[in-house]
Amino acid sequence: MNSKTVIITGGTKGIGAAIAEEFYKDDYHVVIGARHDNGFVSSLGPRAKFQQIDARKENDHHKLVTTANKWTGRVDVYINCAGFSAWNPIEKIDNRFLSEMLDVNLKGTFWGCKAAARFMKKGGSIINISSLAGKRGSVNNSAYCASKFGVTGLTQALAKELGNKGIRVNAVCPVYIETPGLMKALKSKVSPTKGQDIDSYFEEFILKQSALGRLPLASEVAKTCLFLASDAASVITGQSINVDCGVLPQ
Repeated sequence: MNSKTVIITGGTKGIGAAIAEEFYKDDYHVVIGARHDNGFVSSLGPRAKFQQIDARKENDHHKLVTTANKWTGRVDVYINCAGFSAWNPIEKIDNRFLSEMLDVNLKGTFWGCKAAARFMKKGGSIINISSLAGKRGSVNNSAYCASKFGVTGLTQALAKELGNKGIRVNAVCPVYIETPGLMKALKSKVSPTKGQDIDSYFEEFILKQSALGRLPLASEVAKTCLFLASDAASVITGQSINVDCGVLPQ
């Protein structure tokens, strides 16, 4: 039986919930941090625990580590999944919009990495949920791309910095994953759908850009994270791995 402990920020819905389910099935103890307890954690079972956090706040990440330490005495994997996407042309981006994007997506990930590095021992794994937007720019997406490009740089730098402690740092870069948050963002007139039918947009996107003729599922992102956390990935660090059905071959 697996006695390891994983911490997941933003783990009560969307990709984060799929990651939590996958690690729970692999017998991890799962500590989930999010703003609100929506009942998901209790539905997982006795090896799951909820901690209320605001991912933008450094101290809240330390709360997660403290919770895990008191409960199981260890932190083996820390997954920074809290984040959001929103499109906006640059002329409409104000300080509030940009600060929120950077505070959640980049600074929140930074604080999670810092809290994990402080407690983790040799063999630990930090996984940052990034995006293809962390590798290529797109229209009306400058703020989000900036936040996710930052996650790519953070991942690479910390892989070098923490490698001598035996801690690996990687990122996962999904293309579109049909989560409630993304679907809400795609309803905007300044998003790639231009406010039109989302299903039709996905059909055209898949036809023109996906090598495999489909989009990945949240569960497939979760399986990639589970692999990166495993001993099978013991020599993989500093990488930002696309989970995109071949949309951006590299």
